[in-house]
Amino acid sequence: MLERLKVYSDLLKFEHTVFALPFGLASLFLLYQEFPPFRKIVFILVAMIAARTLGMALNRLIDKPFDEKNPRTKVWPHASGLVKDWEIKLLIFFSGTVFVISCYAINFLALVLSPVVIFFLWFYPYAKRITYFPHLVLGVVYFLIPIAIDVALNEKISQLAILLGIAMGSWVSGFDVLYSLQDYEFDKKIGLKSIPVRFGIPKALRIARLFHVITFLALVFVGLVYPKITWVYYLGLFLITLFLVYEHRLITEKDLSKLNKAFFTVNGFISFVFLLVVLLNELYFSFFRY
Repeated sequence: MLERLKVYSDLLKFEHTVFALPFGLASLFLLYQEFPPFRKIVFILVAMIAARTLGMALNRLIDKPFDEKNPRTKVWPHASGLVKDWEIKLLIFFSGTVFVISCYAINFLALVLSPVVIFFLWFYPYAKRITYFPHLVLGVVYFLIPIAIDVALNEKISQLAILLGIAMGSWVSGFDVLYSLQDYEFDKKIGLKSIPVRFGIPKALRIARLFHVITFLALVFVGLVYPKITWVYYLGLFLITLFLVYEHRLITEKDLSKLNKAFFTVNGFISFVFLLVVLLNELYFSFFRY
């Protein structure tokens, strides 16, 4: 059983939860007007986990014909045959059902908008077949996380949620451009589309930097809009900026060997640092501001 769970964990890349979950929790603390009941927080977390599981399972099933041919991915559980198609379809059904039920339990507006999230989760694996900008589609998925949290907490979409969504979406789009560099040669050969395929590696690196400049600017505007921002937040933003600069210094046109470190380690730190900074900002404002 433990070995099977490990296979499913490898299939769904649960370690990548470090990107979305801390940022989502930070958004929750920034967006709540009245602290939500514990029940609602649980359903928000369940909905986030279910949506991510749904997205990854859809990605694995839809991308399987390509993953079986890609030297980098052909050893993954679904491509190597360790996980069968029917198992992935069962994961899709189960996670999709849990997501919709969680949205229903949160509020009616969350339920009504849940198909929008499901659509973009389904569309992302197809995006690389029809557009050179699939990274933006993934960015939209992450853009929707603060929006969904605002809908869940306050039944509206605020300016702050939109700014958080822009920050999260541009951040993910940027590091997805970097991640796609691993498959540059394979994608060109087989006909899949991406920003590196369209513009080449040097320009792709500059576009990724542009995305992360947008992330920085969006987080600055978050500080200007949020009424309880203190110096703690801006100190954290400075640290996040250093991490982003470090990430881009790790990768050059002639040396992509540190790409995994830039993708996983650095971005994992960015997400956790943002959550920590938001929590410390809340504590400072509550206990030391006055």
